[in-house]
Amino acid sequence: MTSIDVLLKRNQEIGDIVPGDRSSPKPSLQVSILTCMDARIRVFEIFGLLQGEAHVLRNAGGVVTDDMIRSLALSQRKLGTREVLIVQHTDCGLSTVTEDEFKDELESATGLRPTWAVEAFRRVEDSVRTSIERARRSDFLLHNDNVRGFVYDVKAGSLTEVK
Repeated sequence: MTSIDVLLKRNQEIGDIVPGDRSSPKPSLQVSILTCMDARIRVFEIFGLLQGEAHVLRNAGGVVTDDMIRSLALSQRKLGTREVLIVQHTDCGLSTVTEDEFKDELESATGLRPTWAVEAFRRVEDSVRTSIERARRSDFLLHNDNVRGFVYDVKAGSLTEVK
């Protein structure tokens, strides 16, 4: 059985037990949460979210990229969100690579060098600050005034705001 098959089986077994309002694509808390794809970050549990309360966006590192700006612009302009919560975390895999190292690896394996940025970093707080600034400076976002960033400690489960 593949991992996808396992997940589909679990879905059938749990049925419709997820609480929350699914009547509208507009999040009732009017917030978008951008975080890392790391499987240790359980966004709904960390914030006590119910379905329908927030948009949850994920990518490697939880960084504000052009694609995240695209999603945030749609979230704000078409679905009514007004706040952006950025959550990066301790022990992130992006802090273990460098831009050139990873691009060299991909180029060696495929013959093509990626045109996109890896967004590697050494200090997670610096990466959070960069993402906050990118969101605040984006002309595509309607609501840049309430963008906040945090570091989630994957071992302790705590959040620390980055100023």
